[in-house]
Amino acid sequence: MNNFEQRARQRGFNLIAGIDEAGRGPLAGPVVAAAVVLPQNYHHPDITDSKKLTPRKREELFKVIRADALSIGVGVMDASIIDDINILQATLSAMKEAVVDLDISPDYLLVDGMQTVPIDIPQEAIIGGDGRSISIAAASIIAKVSRDHIMAMYHRQFPCYNFLKNKGYGTREHRQAIKDHGPCKIHRRSFRIKEEPRQENYELNLK
Repeated sequence: MNNFEQRARQRGFNLIAGIDEAGRGPLAGPVVAAAVVLPQNYHHPDITDSKKLTPRKREELFKVIRADALSIGVGVMDASIIDDINILQATLSAMKEAVVDLDISPDYLLVDGMQTVPIDIPQEAIIGGDGRSISIAAASIIAKVSRDHIMAMYHRQFPCYNFLKNKGYGTREHRQAIKDHGPCKIHRRSFRIKEEPRQENYELNLK
């Protein structure tokens, strides 16, 4: 999990930030990105892709990373921005915001996925990076847990959608709640809800 970091250091880079996001696919809530700079040669046997961890383990590692990291930055783009500029551009903007939010300036970025961050810092995109780079894995945990905390807050405001459980994803219960109550202010009106197989999709902002 340190190979990409080691390669970057061999090229002369020292402050390496891993970048990842959470929340590209949900029907509601923000997309959240995190940037994490870990100490050189940092190792923790449990840090991996956040999707492979239980919620309890993610919360535990969230605290570990916050204690051990040299710096952590978080970027949040809410549903209205996602609707305005599309989810890809909102994700990249959240990643840029996360890098800017760091209290130290990284000299190299390791970014999960196929896209690089729109910022003038040397970087590389790594497909499946959250399972291949410890810095990106740490960022995936920070992003996921940070977003889960935001959705828990929204659950208290809009309990009828059960955001505490579904985190804004398009579960059957969530889709039914949108039919029953209509979308709320954190729903992404540019997204389409996929109904049962072979049925037509419909938009969140039904007239």
